[in-house]
Amino acid sequence: MRIIGGLHRGRRLVAPAGATTRPTADRVRQALFDMLWHAPWGGREAIEGAVVLDAFAGTGALGLEALSRGAASAHFIENDRAALAALRANIAACDEAARCRVLAGDATKPPRAPQPCTLVFLDPPYARRAAAAAPGLLEQALAALAAAGWIAPGALVSAEYGTPPEAPPPGFALLATRAHGAAHLSVMRAGPPA
Repeated sequence: MRIIGGLHRGRRLVAPAGATTRPTADRVRQALFDMLWHAPWGGREAIEGAVVLDAFAGTGALGLEALSRGAASAHFIENDRAALAALRANIAACDEAARCRVLAGDATKPPRAPQPCTLVFLDPPYARRAAAAAPGLLEQALAALAAAGWIAPGALVSAEYGTPPEAPPPGFALLATRAHGAAHLSVMRAGPPA
């Protein structure tokens, strides 16, 4: 696993052993950032200067990829100890500690945001999503993050699912969906606060 583009292109990232953390594959990350960069609803301004939230961060690959491509800063939320160690090692390897904030915690119960984020990545564990009570884990996290002020009005939100939803969660407009093997990406735009 490596950074695909930008300042840190080619930088190798570490991941914890085992199946607890499932990093987004390089090819899926490339497809996502190509979509963000080239779609009519995206563009350079969607990434460059963005305040990023990487929830269910795991190794931090999505947030670090955004920083490599010009994002201003990134917040990472992760609760697994092994993933947190890998995340911190990856931030250090990219020499990005000054632009990163790591929060050890649950994305479904986040603290109040220090600032709203304009680009949000959510990649919850597929197995937990399937087993979670309704609403699903991703939907719970989106609602909690929005309520805690993490998601700016108009923010782009990229969500990775094992099984795509039939409709976007309330308060979000679906912009695009793509399937890449077992990964299903949905990109949404956050509406104004309720």
